[in-house]
Formats: sequence, C-alpha cells, structure tokens
Amino acid sequence: MSKKYRVGIIGFAHMHINNVAALYAQHPQVELVACADTVPDKPELREAPYTRAWNLNNALTNIGVPKAYDDYHEMLKKEQFDIIICCSENAKHPEVVEACAAAGTNVCVEKPMAMSLSHALRMARACQAAGTTLLVNWPLTWSPSARKAKALIDEGVIGRVLEIKWRAGHTGPLGPGAAHAGVSETADAMTGAERGATWWHQTAAGGGAMLDYCCYGAMVSRWYINEPAIAAVGMKANLDSQWGDADDNGAIIVRFPNAMALLEGSWTTWHHGVATGPIVYGTTGTIVVESRDGKPVVRLERGGNQTTIYESEPLPEGRQQVAEEFIHHLETDEPLHPTLEMMFNLGVMAILDAGVRSAESGKLETVDSAVWQIG
Repeated sequence: MSKKYRVGIIGFAHMHINNVAALYAQHPQVELVACADTVPDKPELREAPYTRAWNLNNALTNIGVPKAYDDYHEMLKKEQFDIIICCSENAKHPEVVEACAAAGTNVCVEKPMAMSLSHALRMARACQAAGTTLLVNWPLTWSPSARKAKALIDEGVIGRVLEIKWRAGHTGPLGPGAAHAGVSETADAMTGAERGATWWHQTAAGGGAMLDYCCYGAMVSRWYINEPAIAAVGMKANLDSQWGDADDNGAIIVRFPNAMALLEGSWTTWHHGVATGPIVYGTTGTIVVESRDGKPVVRLERGGNQTTIYESEPLPEGRQQVAEEFIHHLETDEPLHPTLEMMFNLGVMAILDAGVRSAESGKLETVDSAVWQIG
C-alpha cells in the first residue's frame, strides 16, 4: 500500500496556490489536512478573485482542504504534516520555512525563493539543520518547451551560449483581466486603493514586478548558462501604479563569466510582445521558446534563414507536475529537477538580489557567490 502524504498550506497571498494546491489534491497519495494564512502587514480592503481571502475560501470550498486555522504556528503544533505548501507573501517565506523546519516538515515554496538573498539563506540554513527538504516551485519548470530548449543547448546545437533574453508582462497580478491557472475566474475590476492594499504592491512585503517576473529570467539564465553569475545592474520604476509603493516595471542585466542575460518584468503590459519563453543566442544559432498552433515548440534559427522547429517531448511519466515530482523525490530519494533544488535556487536568488540592490544603489552590484556558499 502506497504511503499517504499529509499536506497542508501556509499562506494564501500568492494566487498560484489555487493551481498548486489543486495539483496536490489530485495526487492519489496526498491527504489534505489543514491550512492557515499568514497575517498581512496591512489588511486587504476587499475580497475578490485572487485576493488572499478569496484564495483561502477556494481551498476550503473547491479544492477540499478540510479545515483552516487562524494561526499557522498552532496548526503546526496540532497537526502532523509531510509537506507544507507555502504561498505566502515573499517577505514571510523565511519565517514560514523556519517554523516548518522546526516541526520537521518539508516545504514546497512558490517562486521566487525569497525577497532577498539573506532571507533565502535563513531558509536554507533552517532546512539543512533540520534535515528537511525545501523545493522551490517554478511554473517554467513544467514547460516541455523550456526543457527541450535546455536539452538542445546541452547538445551544442547553437554552440556556446552568449546571451539570454527573458521578458514577461501582464497588467498586474490583480490587474484588468488577470487570469491565473487553477480557476476559471478572471480578476474583478479593483480600484487603485484596493490593489494598493494587497501585498503585491508593497515593497516591504516583497511585492513588485522585478521580484515577481525578473526572477524567472534569473532562474532560466542560471539554468541554461550553467555557471554562477558575476554581477548585475538593475533598474525599476513605478510607472502606472502610484497607489502602491512597489515597482511595476523592472529590468536586470546580468554578467556571467562567458555570457550575459537581459531580464525584464512588467505589470503594465497588455501583451508579452515577445515569444512566450526565453530567447537564447549562441555562437552558431538562436533558440526561441514559443507556441505554434497552441503547441509548445522550440524554434532554431541559423544563418541563411535556416529554420528548424522542434516539438517538445512529454515530461517523464509520474513527474509532470510539482506534486508528482516532490513525492517521487521523497519516495525514491532521486534528485529533484535541478531548477527546484534548494542550492540551485540560492544561486538564482544571488542574481535577483544583486539586481534589486543595483536598482537601489544605481551601481553595478556583484553577485556575492563566495558569501552564500553554505553547502
């Protein structure tokens, strides 16, 4: 008889919980036990699709979580868990992970790992001391075309990688027409004050487009280039969200020993304006991750207008989404996909942290790899 994994939720600030919790609920070895939200620094003004109160109610009424606690510390004392899904605001990731580590519970935390490298180090040290596993979930990990691009890069089809471009944009997590995986509703029209009361638009809570979207570029560039970054220069601005204090546009240029990356994120954009995934420039060709006729593909461009389209292979059976991957790892002790692993994500956070620091200092900032090597 297969082991049952007792799964709980801490934090409903990030609307990805609607999708992630549903994936765990669908797993035959998962028993959903209980949930609790973190306490926001400022109360939200309205319950609407994708706000934290709405997300919590969705977990109870539609996903099947049987009960909710007012205090997650009390929940961790009264219940036994194998896995906690953490979708709190970014600023509360370290306190949640530390509490789970103290309870001997593994954690699946939604991207980015944290709002700063120092926070990420707190999380890593807590899990190392407790012997628990921390998985950082990236929606991009589950993209067959993103993985196909990585395989082609490793095969050398574009030679050595020289530059990566990543751009992502929408009208904001709670912006007009916003739609997120896991539910059919789209965001209601919200006033600026109502959106500004959510953590997304509060710098102290770890909000802002740079953390939310440039993090993907930091991850994919570290994954594809496969070497630690050296330095970064960042710039961010609040261009059209003056009711909040967080940035709604951000960009980071990253220097690797033998390559560069340009990472862009926007919460004021009605269309991506670019391919659906990263663009990778090599010494002998260019790879574009995109969709064609609704199917994920990888387009290879070479000199002389030589174009090759590669279809993506299905992900490994039984490891096609985050719940399957985490439970497979816990059952077999086989390594997690590299992008989900804790130490890899410290390298990602080092890039993102340098970009954030640069945006604040106005100077090129080093990626302090010597400082955060703790393993």
